[in-house]
Amino acid sequence: MRLFLFIFFAQIIVCSSCKEERSYLKKVTSLIAYPSGSGLAYSDNKVYMMGDDASFMLVTDTAFKIIDTIHFFPSKEKRIAKNVKKDPEALAILNKNDTALILVVGSGSSDTLRNYCWLLNPLTKQKIEIRLDIFYQRLKEAGIRELNIEGATAIPSGILLASRGNKAYPKNHLIFTSKNFWENQSLANIHIATIGIQKDTTQFQGVSGLDYSPRKDLLFLTVSTENTYNAYEDGIVGKSFLWVIKDLTLKQNYSAINPYKIIDLEEVDPLFKDQKIESVTIVSDIKNGDELIFVADNDKGGSVLFKAEIIKEKD
Repeated sequence: MRLFLFIFFAQIIVCSSCKEERSYLKKVTSLIAYPSGSGLAYSDNKVYMMGDDASFMLVTDTAFKIIDTIHFFPSKEKRIAKNVKKDPEALAILNKNDTALILVVGSGSSDTLRNYCWLLNPLTKQKIEIRLDIFYQRLKEAGIRELNIEGATAIPSGILLASRGNKAYPKNHLIFTSKNFWENQSLANIHIATIGIQKDTTQFQGVSGLDYSPRKDLLFLTVSTENTYNAYEDGIVGKSFLWVIKDLTLKQNYSAINPYKIIDLEEVDPLFKDQKIESVTIVSDIKNGDELIFVADNDKGGSVLFKAEIIKEKD
């Protein structure tokens, strides 16, 4: 009888845990007129999205209704040509003097054309363009042979950047750096850690975006497989995943960091199939759940936004 009761209550506990960790897709919106969604950020109930070859930033509400645009580059074309685009890939929200600013970071993936970042005031729409030649050269000298910045987020100690690898260079890197690294690029703190174990480089999973939850000290990273052998060319899209790293602040001096949880987004919902997920931003990180927004680039001049309840944390 005691054994029966033990098994019965154990099953109840297991079932409750399963319910706590359910993941599901809540909303999908296709934006066929906005090209190449790459970077995401969320602030004050607004979602900011930048395409890596778009001339303007798109602003939506959390239901993905377009509410504003912010001019970024002079161009009459829908998509800026690859050989001249500055490749803005990553967005992060910074708080400076009680004002929210958006840091936009170029990939640095091809000569000096992509060695830029921008500081944008979303209220006034004023922006400052800053060259990052010195900082990016330091990253290469520190061991990132093929630089390709794809993610950025603010963390308690400063700024965290992510550099994506490829099949020929199967290494993803996290770059911990100073809060205002662009102001004194030759002296800004730099610590580099590899991220993720890649046993099968034929299915290399490259980091494409990230966001940090200070409430939970969790780092969310989007990663995807893509048939490309360099940091410049696109390739056939494979699968997309969400990696989760816990206790990030305790690991920021590590030389290698691995996710404690990997979620196959196709298993969350089949609508993620064949989508090249480019970034993620946190909308809500309450105690028992995390609501995230993802953006996908279809490489055909359009973008797709997803809202998902991805993780239900156990008490």
